[in-house]
Amino acid sequence: MTDALRPMTAKPRLYEQVLDRLRSYAAEGGLGAGDRLPPERDLAARLGVSRASVKQAIVVLEVQGLVEVRHGGGTYLVRDTLDAEPVEQLVERRRRLPDVLDAREALETKLAELAAERRTDEDVSAMDSALVHMRDEIQAGGHGIEGDRLFHAAVTAAAHSGILAEFMRSIADQITESRHESLRQPSRPTRSLTQHRAIFDAIVARQPGRAAAAMRRHVQTVARVRLLDWDPEENDEQGT
Repeated sequence: MTDALRPMTAKPRLYEQVLDRLRSYAAEGGLGAGDRLPPERDLAARLGVSRASVKQAIVVLEVQGLVEVRHGGGTYLVRDTLDAEPVEQLVERRRRLPDVLDAREALETKLAELAAERRTDEDVSAMDSALVHMRDEIQAGGHGIEGDRLFHAAVTAAAHSGILAEFMRSIADQITESRHESLRQPSRPTRSLTQHRAIFDAIVARQPGRAAAAMRRHVQTVARVRLLDWDPEENDEQGT
């Protein structure tokens, strides 16, 4: 019988201890994608902590795309492991994400507008190929991450602005983070693909205002991620 869910001692950020115990519980119990974790109430009782601590730990796993919380239906593993990145890295990414999203909205909205004015047939072909790539990734069960990258790169190229392209390259790593954060949200890949097509159609039609508006809507959707709803300092004091 596993002792992964033995009672815990209190220390700062108790939910991090809960995370460690849940990781051990899943590994020792051989849990994999599709398996359900015990209810929060049971976990709190077995670990000797408050439900708030358990809930905070579950949110961290959810933010990282490791579990799916089905309202009224429990918490299920999305992958075959609960190995999560260190909480401090998650906190740092949460800190810088709003600035990255602001930059993306400012830059990419203008890039879409310019692309609608300046695009060539070769640019249209590159954007179309990126959409096909993203569609195929999603149909294969992926998140469409590479297709997403290719599409935004093609829009940037179609704007034919060296300075704006350089700005985009300067924050490429941060954009990659925001891309991964967004596309692992439930149902987000399909929605993102639909929004990309709206941007593409406006650029092909040479309608700058429409292209800019479509890109702004898309980046605002990208900004709606579970990570930004998470408060790493939320009270999770011990006690039931």
